[in-house]
Amino acid sequence: MPEMPEVQGLVVFLGERAVGRTITRTSVAAIAALKTYDPQITALHGAEITAASRLGKFIVLSCGEDLHLVFHLAKAGWLRWYEALPATLIKPGKTPIALRVALDDGSGFDLTEAGTKKSLAVYVVRDPQDVPGIARLGPDPLAEGFDRDAFAALLDGRRTQIKGLLRDQSVIAGIGNAYSDEILHAARMSPYAIAATLSPDDVDRLFAAMQQTLTEAVAEASGKPPADLKDAKRRGMQVHARRGEICPVCGDTVRSVFFADRSLEYCPTCQTGGKPLADRRLSRLLK
Repeated sequence: MPEMPEVQGLVVFLGERAVGRTITRTSVAAIAALKTYDPQITALHGAEITAASRLGKFIVLSCGEDLHLVFHLAKAGWLRWYEALPATLIKPGKTPIALRVALDDGSGFDLTEAGTKKSLAVYVVRDPQDVPGIARLGPDPLAEGFDRDAFAALLDGRRTQIKGLLRDQSVIAGIGNAYSDEILHAARMSPYAIAATLSPDDVDRLFAAMQQTLTEAVAEASGKPPADLKDAKRRGMQVHARRGEICPVCGDTVRSVFFADRSLEYCPTCQTGGKPLADRRLSRLLK
């Protein structure tokens, strides 16, 4: 799933390549992906892209102040950029392409989604806050003014496991499964730790790990074309998606806990006092 760093990388790329260009055509290949009908998507035709920005994991392409193309890539979506957009017709149901956007210099991009579970979402709105997922977003962890005390206030009183809290977009915007694994590993903290029980030192350590992990990942993603972003993400991971590999910090073996549609990865020595975590459904440490 693309998370804040990759989405920010896409925003930087689109800011360099798409801003200033005029949208000449849009082709919707997956009708279910288009979540709005007013304004119609054809309102984008002839509109100049004036800005590219990120809100959580949402990408916003603005055409002036009152028209915005917003999309969320969900779990299996991606953006495929073309310097020369293919002229072939898109056949709905026969392609992973959900949306094609053509620009006035012949370039453009596709929004694609792999797999059978379709969650990619596209919106055409007058105000990005009209998108329900954006209206519910919590603060951005790299936003100016989001400091340690603001972070501590979000944790205060929450009887929630810290892994789930970091992934909750209504609490903190932009972090998903992968970077929550990385942040918790860097903080040497169990994913099952309860937010409300963290000590001030724990909060200090977790906030510092979050800031450093995300800042470094955003810097690594910025400037890379979309085709290179996924590989850059994988190379930067210390524990996520590295089950069975050696922890680069302590040399222990990275372990996994499996859920219905995802897993978490962690290092027992670094994060859980050497004890392997039980399956999440048991909600306890193995004795």
